[in-house]
Amino acid sequence: MAQLQSGSPAPSFTLYDADRKPVSLSDYATGKVVIYFYPAALTPGCTLEAVDFTAHLDTFRVAGYDIVGISPDTPEQLARFRSAENLAVTLLADPDKKTITAYGAWGEKMIYGKRLEGIIRSTFLVNVDAQGAGSIENAWYNIRATGHVKRLAAKLGIVL
Repeated sequence: MAQLQSGSPAPSFTLYDADRKPVSLSDYATGKVVIYFYPAALTPGCTLEAVDFTAHLDTFRVAGYDIVGISPDTPEQLARFRSAENLAVTLLADPDKKTITAYGAWGEKMIYGKRLEGIIRSTFLVNVDAQGAGSIENAWYNIRATGHVKRLAAKLGIVL
C-alpha cells in the first residue's frame, strides 16, 4: 500500500484494545488523534515510545490530542505490555495487519543491512469530523523511537 499524505482520507478502523473492547476511529469524532504504529509490545524501542507517550499523555490531551498506538500484537500481549510498563496510552491490536497496511505502515525496510517486510514505525495526526471520518493532517514514516515524542510535541507546538 502506498504511504498516506497530508489531505488523504484516514482509513477507518475498529480494533480491540488491551481489555478486548472495540475502539474505532469514529470514537474520536470532532477531535484530533495521534496514531502511532510500532512493531511489537515489550521490545526496547516500542517500550521507550509507549512509556514516553504515557508520561506526556495529559499534556497532549490538554493541547487537544488523543494518542493511540497500534501494533500487530494480540489484546492479551497488549494487556501484559500495559501492566508491565504501567501504560496509560490506548493500545490497539491489529494481528491481521489490515489497518497497519491501510496506513502504509507495513512494507519493506532495512534492519542491520538486511531487507525484510515489517512495521514501518510511523505516526499520523488525524482530524476526525462530526461523522467520524478522518483525514490525515500529517504523516511521518520511518520514525526513530528515541526522542520521538519530544520531536512530535515540538512539531505540534506542544511544550513538554
